[in-house]
Amino acid sequence: MDAIVDVSNVVLKTERLILRAWQESDRNDFFEYASVEGVGEMAGWKHHTTMEETQKILNSFIAGKNVFAIVYRDNNKVIGSLGLHTSWANQEKEYENLKTKDVGYVLSKDYWGRGLIPEAVRALIDYCFSECGIELLTCGHFETNLQSKRVIEKCGFQFKKKSQYCAEQLQQNYVYLEYVLLPSSLPA
Repeated sequence: MDAIVDVSNVVLKTERLILRAWQESDRNDFFEYASVEGVGEMAGWKHHTTMEETQKILNSFIAGKNVFAIVYRDNNKVIGSLGLHTSWANQEKEYENLKTKDVGYVLSKDYWGRGLIPEAVRALIDYCFSECGIELLTCGHFETNLQSKRVIEKCGFQFKKKSQYCAEQLQQNYVYLEYVLLPSSLPA
């Protein structure tokens, strides 16, 4: 079952990052990374081409209260997003009675390869299991997105199945690999 999580008043801190609710003042930082070709496409959406498009999505993040802005502490710049979405596991008999959320993330290309997303996802995992009563987290990636595969595996998710994903904005179908994480799977 889909768990309700409101991140609008939550701040999570890691060594290099602050995860917090999106703010109107984040629009320029958001556009800066979301307008780079290849960033959104790794997650199934077309890179932004106008500030109006960015504003519309920023408004949905603020209203939805389920997506964190990832802020890099060294420069106080928003460099990505980390969201908690409705999970595919809600449709699976095995998981239908568990409180679930699906983890999704995007990071500015300028910050790739530094281990920042695993750092952010680990903080989110801890928050979900210890503070929100989440009983199952899911995550996934396109078969060709090996960077996300590494993040997901580093964070302890276990491969569950392959499916098909239709990225409507890109007008393309992908093989999508889906993973699960239970609190009992975490290292002690």
